[in-house]
Amino acid sequence: MINAPKVLVVDDSATSSLFISKALRKAGYFVITAADGKEGLSKAFQERPHCLILDVVLPGMSGFGVCRHLRAMDPQHNLSIIMVSSKNTPLDQTWGIRQGADRYLTKPFTEDALVRTVQEVLIEHMRSHA
Repeated sequence: MINAPKVLVVDDSATSSLFISKALRKAGYFVITAADGKEGLSKAFQERPHCLILDVVLPGMSGFGVCRHLRAMDPQHNLSIIMVSSKNTPLDQTWGIRQGADRYLTKPFTEDALVRTVQEVLIEHMRSHA
């Protein structure tokens, strides 16, 4: 697991965070978690993950705010960001992508959909930065 891609999960729901973390660990990823936007930002800078799973509704700073902040610091998109939310209108999804997310995954989602989405963004990132 030394060279496993590192994924940071930022979700204030312990249940959701545990579900996402377990699915990704089972798929071979190294997983770090944060429970709110500020902790997520701090861990993103400290840990330098390859991918960020970011809940939209977070205490303090929203997932949209975290995404905008990270993109301002990372204009080359060196970090893949997947927003997750139970907000599932086309407007919510479009807004998430406009904030800089690579994907917007609507809750509830399956382990397979999550793992497939993470694999897709990491492959796209490797292609665009090769």
